[in-house]
Amino acid sequence: MAAELLKRITVNPEQCGGWPCVRGMRIRVADVLDLMANGQSREQILEDYPYLEAEDIQACIAYAADRMKHAVVKAA
Repeated sequence: MAAELLKRITVNPEQCGGWPCVRGMRIRVADVLDLMANGQSREQILEDYPYLEAEDIQACIAYAADRMKHAVVKAA
């Protein structure tokens, strides 16, 4: 399921400075995550951004979770 969700996240160097966006639109994954981090519910986000779908929000969360899986190397 996560692989299907991640297809909703696009990266285009010519759009939004190359930041990951939702379905090629000009709303960044970081924007959606910031809204959620600041206490907005999924319902509020969907109401404020009617062009988003519930799966888009889930895709942003899945994308963030996937990025966190990468190893962090500490310099000596």
